[in-house]
Amino acid sequence: MAVRNQLVHRPPHAVWAVLADPTLYGQWVVGPSESTPLDQFWPEVGSRLRYTMRLGPWSTEGVTTVRHRQPGRELELEASFKTLGTARIFLQLRPWGEETLVVCDEHPLRGLGGTLHNPAAEALLQLRNRGMLARLAGLVERGHAGARRA
Repeated sequence: MAVRNQLVHRPPHAVWAVLADPTLYGQWVVGPSESTPLDQFWPEVGSRLRYTMRLGPWSTEGVTTVRHRQPGRELELEASFKTLGTARIFLQLRPWGEETLVVCDEHPLRGLGGTLHNPAAEALLQLRNRGMLARLAGLVERGHAGARRA
C-alpha cells in the first residue's frame, strides 16, 4: 500500500481549495494530460472527472469518482482506467501548526492493476505519489487564486 506524506506550508483550507477545483486536477495529479468535469458539483460524493493519460504514442481515458469527502479534511477517490482497473486514492489533510500534513494512501482495487500489483509496482506508485504531492504543495504554496479565496 503506497502511503506518502507531504508537509504543505499553508493551512488546510488552502489545500482543500485546490483539491476542490476540478480545473486544477491535471496540474497536481501526475499522469493526466487533460481533464474535464463530468458533473457540476466536484467534489461532491459521486461527482466525476474524465481525463486522458498519454505515454508516448499510447493514450487511455479514465474517470475519477469521488467516493467520500469531509470538506477541508478528507477526499477519497476511485480512479478507473478501462483496461487497467481501478485504484483508491485517499487524501487526508491534517492541521500541522499553521501548515497542513497531507497523507496520501493509494492502492489498486480491481482489475489488472490489482492482479499485477507487486513490490516493483509499489515502488513506481511511491515515486508517482511523491511527485503528485510535491505538485500539490507547489500549487498551494504559490498561492493559487482558489487557495487564497478559501
